[in-house]
This record gives sequence, structure tokens and C-alpha cells, in this order.
Amino acid sequence: MAEPATLQQALYRFLHEETLDGHRRRVCQHLKACRTEALGGMQVQCEACGWEQPWYHGCRDRHCPQCQTRATRLWAERQQEALLPVRYFHLVFTLPHALNGWVQLHPEVLYRRLFQVTWDTLRRFGQDPRRLGGELGMTAVLHTWGQNLSQHVHLHCLIPGGALLADGHWKPSRGQTLFPVRALSRRFRGAMVAALRRAADDGVLHRVTRPGEIDAVLDRLMATEWVVYAKDCLDHTPTVVDYLARYTHRNAIRNARILDIDARKVAFRYTDYRDHHRPKVMRLEGEEFVRRFLLHILPKGLMRVRHYGFLANRCRRTKLPRIRSALNAPRPDTRDASEGRSEPATYPCPRCRVGRVCVLTVLRPRPNRTDIPEHRR
Repeated sequence: MAEPATLQQALYRFLHEETLDGHRRRVCQHLKACRTEALGGMQVQCEACGWEQPWYHGCRDRHCPQCQTRATRLWAERQQEALLPVRYFHLVFTLPHALNGWVQLHPEVLYRRLFQVTWDTLRRFGQDPRRLGGELGMTAVLHTWGQNLSQHVHLHCLIPGGALLADGHWKPSRGQTLFPVRALSRRFRGAMVAALRRAADDGVLHRVTRPGEIDAVLDRLMATEWVVYAKDCLDHTPTVVDYLARYTHRNAIRNARILDIDARKVAFRYTDYRDHHRPKVMRLEGEEFVRRFLLHILPKGLMRVRHYGFLANRCRRTKLPRIRSALNAPRPDTRDASEGRSEPATYPCPRCRVGRVCVLTVLRPRPNRTDIPEHRR
């Protein structure tokens, strides 16, 4: 496994050789400073063997491959309160690659409409009296990457299998799929193309400047099949929330996948889903690796995890108790998780594995201003 500094070195070279917008530049500075003396930290020592080492703070940037483990755990603990004793379904809605250029020009427009159209599609299917005839709940998570760091915009939707009816009863889903995938994909395609046409008419897609491009691309997309994928359903187990958490805080790449970085290239592991899910190794030039990584930095303020229906933050406190009452199910016990968060953290010594480390002194941040090119200060 590559050391964290290797990715920071690649970012350092890219910062000095390429022109980035202010938001991406700030993200790069965060990643480069993560777990270094630039952010400060603690000098720790083992009480048993005397081993001593500085532990530096993380940047906590949501794009950082090193800082999402704790965020994933805390998110999972919070979501335990929303867990229902029902089957869960996992659906994936994918934007065609023909829209990748528009995503780079107008990321806020494309991402927000992807969320809106996906929920509207599922909400209408859930309200259809021929299917469930009630209100769905959904947690949607935006991913923008493929395993090889290419641009692959898709939305993971995790849905409890059933609907809350107007009279307060719960209607469970039937069968191995929540809704027919072919019908979902065609409804999703039509709604997304219509939403993009309205955005173009409103002047929102103003950076798409080639004459006739918008109509040509959207007409071509209406003539092709779009991808909506329904994964195997999940029965209710204590691991359901952990399953959700894997998607909510996943990044384009983790340090564990990086095998080697030399003076020119970066080697990393990936899974080739088109070749029977075979594990492979890809080697990219350092600048190309960083360029692909930067494709997946989200616009500032864009929420990549959203809740809808009876799982929406504004109504889950009232509707989840109604569903549990209809299912005759008790509320999940989350006292252990909350008590665990209140206890002070202690860590075993990574050297002797016997003693515990204690803090000797606090290390002040020591930012290196020479890391920022002069024209960007």
C-alpha cells in the first residue's frame, strides 16, 4: 500500500504546473496538508514500551481518501434510528456518458437534476395504485467515478421495500424487484431529457455554446436505452446500515488501492466489471492520475447524500414511528452507540500492541506558504 504522502506529491506537482479554479485548489491544499505538520497534532508516547511519534490531524475534507473512515462510522450510528425491519432494495440510476462534457461545464445543474428526476421517477412509481399506492422512502448517494477513475455519474438509491399508505398502514413490496427496471429506465430517460430541455430554454446551460448541440445530443439520447440497475435485495439485518455507509462516504480512490508511485506513473488496483469483474492493475502518468481524481471534486455546497419521502429529515420523526407501529416493531436501541461516542478515545500502541498511547504535548500547525505558487497567493 502506498504511503499517504505519495498522493500529496502528485498533487504538489499538479498545483505548480496546472491552472485550477479556486475551489479545486483549496481541496488540493487540504489533501496535501492532511496528516502533516501543516495542520498540527499531538506528540504521543506508549506507556509500556516508550515508543514515541507525532500524530498529525486530518483535513476532514469530504474528498480526502484518508479522512472518511470516522465520518462513515458516525453516519452509520446516526442512521440506526431510521432502520426499519423490512427488505431493502438497491437501485442505480446512471447518466449516459454523452452528458459527461455537460457535467464538467455545469456540474451543479446536472447533479441537482439527477437527484430531482430520480426521486420524481421513483415517487410516481410508488404512488401508482397498481403498484404500491403510497409514499416511498429513499436515501440517494451521488457517485461520479468508475473503478478506473473515469467519469461515470450515477446515483445509488437505497429504498425500504414498501410504502406508507395514507391511512397509516404499511404496504410491503412483492417479488424480487421493487419496480420493473425497463419501465423505470424509460421513465427516467424521458424525465431527464425533458428537465435538460427546460434548463436549456431557461438559459441555465449557457456554457454549452456549439450551435444545435443541445437538441442533437438530447434527440440522440432519447433514441438509446438508459441504464437503471437493480441489485439483489437486502433482508433486514444489523449490517444494512453498514451497507449504506459504504456508499455514502466512498471516494474516487482509497490509498489502499494505490500500489506504487514512481517518478512518472501511478499504479492502482481496479475491478473491470465489463470483463467478468476481474481485478486488474492500471498505470497512469502522474498528471493524468491527478486530472482524473480532480474530475470528481464536487461543487462547493452540493450535498451528495440526500433523503426523500418518509426518510426526509423534516418528516422522519413523525412518519417512522407510524411505520413501526404499523409493523408492530420497536424502535432500534441506539444507546450503546451514543454512549460509546461520549467516552474518551484511547489507542493501543502500534509497536508493542500491549500498552496504550498517551499525549505528551500538542503540536502547533506549521503551514508551508511556499507550497502555494506566487501568482495564487
